[in-house]
Amino acid sequence: MKKTLIIPVRLSKKFTQLALVFALLLPFQTCNASIFDDLLNWLSPLWATSEIEVAEPIATTAKFSFELVDMDGNVHTENSAQDKYLIVNFWATWCPPCLKEIPAFVEFYNNHSDTVEILGLNYEGVDFEAVTNFKERFSVNYPIILFAGSNEVEYAKFGDLVGMPTTLIYDPSGELLHTFIGEIGIEELTQFIPLELVTE
Repeated sequence: MKKTLIIPVRLSKKFTQLALVFALLLPFQTCNASIFDDLLNWLSPLWATSEIEVAEPIATTAKFSFELVDMDGNVHTENSAQDKYLIVNFWATWCPPCLKEIPAFVEFYNNHSDTVEILGLNYEGVDFEAVTNFKERFSVNYPIILFAGSNEVEYAKFGDLVGMPTTLIYDPSGELLHTFIGEIGIEELTQFIPLELVTE
């Protein structure tokens, strides 16, 4: 099988320039050394690394953003939780640990909704009636969002899920403080939310 040697365009150009330099230098090989050095200095831009550019640092000021629509049609964005700690809880009605931790979220939100925002992101096939019954059964007092419509794209902004339930805690600036996988309670929440904000 015949093999073809592929030389990148930039590399091929460099070889051409060097060949030209050597062709020009051959007649001067018996010249005075100082003349030879002068000629090399004059030709040096041909093989200088002027093509390398210093990349500008990538801006890191992009703010974490999302836009979720809850079961009541209300829109929730990063601005909805401005100046508050944000708790994002991924859950499902078929998940026993999810059901066990819901009362803790209800109590926590009931006492601290002025400093904390909780969003419950239901992650299962959409069954509006089943989720509505669930909300009523557990007296859920924070927004519940269904995995449907434009919410599907927005869920991905919170990263890949590796278990259920998963709870994310963000500080008021939008920085992710911690990810919990599995059932949690008020004690775990207060590990990352300053105690002075949650004292009654």
